[in-house]
Amino acid sequence: MPTSLIWVIVILLVIIVAFYIIGLIFKRKNQDRLDHLEERKESLFELPVVEEIERVKQMHLVGESQNSFREWNQKWTDISTNSFADLESHIFEAENLTETFRFIKAGHIVDAAESQIELMESDVQSIRNGLKELRETEEKNSIAVQEALDVYEELSQSIRSDKAKYGNTISELEKRLYNIEIEFTQFVALNSSGDPVEATKILKDAEEHTYELKSTADRIPPIIEELTETFPAQIEELVAGYQKMVDQQYLFSQGDIVKRINDTKEHIQAAIADLERFEVDETENNNEVIQNDIDSLYDIFENEIEAKTAVLKDIKIIGDYIAHAKENNRKLLIEVDYVSQSYALNHNELGRARSYQNEIEELERQAIALIPQVENHEKVYTEAKHFLDEAFRILADIEKQQVEISKSLETLRKDEKNALQKIDDFELSLRAIKRHVEKQRLPGLPQEYTDFFFATTEQVEGLMDDLNKVRINIEEINHKVTACTDEINLLRTRTEELIDAAGLSEQLMQYANRWRHNTPIITQAFERAYQLFVQEYAYKASLDEIGSALEKIEPGSFERIEQYYYRNKESLV
Repeated sequence: MPTSLIWVIVILLVIIVAFYIIGLIFKRKNQDRLDHLEERKESLFELPVVEEIERVKQMHLVGESQNSFREWNQKWTDISTNSFADLESHIFEAENLTETFRFIKAGHIVDAAESQIELMESDVQSIRNGLKELRETEEKNSIAVQEALDVYEELSQSIRSDKAKYGNTISELEKRLYNIEIEFTQFVALNSSGDPVEATKILKDAEEHTYELKSTADRIPPIIEELTETFPAQIEELVAGYQKMVDQQYLFSQGDIVKRINDTKEHIQAAIADLERFEVDETENNNEVIQNDIDSLYDIFENEIEAKTAVLKDIKIIGDYIAHAKENNRKLLIEVDYVSQSYALNHNELGRARSYQNEIEELERQAIALIPQVENHEKVYTEAKHFLDEAFRILADIEKQQVEISKSLETLRKDEKNALQKIDDFELSLRAIKRHVEKQRLPGLPQEYTDFFFATTEQVEGLMDDLNKVRINIEEINHKVTACTDEINLLRTRTEELIDAAGLSEQLMQYANRWRHNTPIITQAFERAYQLFVQEYAYKASLDEIGSALEKIEPGSFERIEQYYYRNKESLV
């Protein structure tokens, strides 16, 4: 046999084997998918949907509930009879195609079967959820109705067992109870016939009406108690209290008290009429207004009683307090007059003291007029108390300001003594500065420094002249004391700067002598610095001139000599 033929046979065998293996792989893959489909179908078929349908069917549903149940039942019938059979047909067809190695077509059928079972699973879940909701609605209605009925029975028993506490509202309460009873009857009928959805709507209305009526019924007894017991008792107490206070010769400024009491009685009767019309909210609001009116009358009586106690006590001491304030003001006027002879008063102390005197005298006039009015019961106690409270407040404020003025007058004398002591200090400082400068034996002083020194001296002398005046203006004196203090401090600073500049300039010129005859820069700078020092007394300029030249010849020399100077300043100057 030729070699080429052998190779052809071998290649054909290889191809056949390869196709066979590929076919087995596709077959295995399709078979796995078919097995999984079979498992899902069995799981879906084994769900207890039929049992759940039977449980709901036994509830004997009607109306909307019955319509919903029929829809879910029909949907399950379609799935169990048609969809399962169709799915089974697809699986069987796919298995046959797989056995005959028609893998592509078999794969398409498996894809369709998987989509179908996913839809079936979703539909079955919807059916079960719908059946569960119907079942739970019925169970929920059973619980809700019991709770609502319990509330209704309790309310009904409360209203019918104690009608007296509801007064003339009892007929309206019983009427509303009857309407609620009808709603519960309708609910029970619908629920018993198997229509929980419709029954739920009726139950909701019954519950709302029950709880609304309970809330209203709970509010009525307290309202009736206020109108028939609390308010009448308070009115009776107010009438008795008013009569007693009139007998004790109390006066009132808040209008006709009797009319206000009668108006309140009329409001009570109007509120009773509103309640008979079952206007509970309106009556409740009216009761609040009535209580506020009654409380207001109580407050009037209590305030007058408390005011009487305070007035009878304070009226005994107001005269002493006024006399005390008058005496303090008399002494203050004398003190102001005396101090004003020596000092300028810049804050209208005299005018203020005189205005206090006028205020005190006016209070005294009113207090004198008030005493017989109170003794003869011609004044409302709260009005008298208001005057006395205000009088005590004014007198306390006047006394506070009297003390402030007196202290400010004492401060004038202290400030004068302080200024005199400051002048002594300033003169000592000026003499010390002058001796310090003379000790330096400088060739002369710059005109600017001399002018500043003499200007400071003149300022101190001017301060002395102000203190020697017949009437001293202490505010101006204090201002000038501060100015002199600042000027002398500045003079000290300028003096030290002058001395330091001269001392450093001398040190640098001495140090520069070593280069003076052989270094042109130093020679020229030395001569200029010396001229500035000896002839012009410009010590700072002299220092800058020689210092700048030395830095060019020997950098750092200026700083080194400066540090040496300040370390040994006391021994050098």
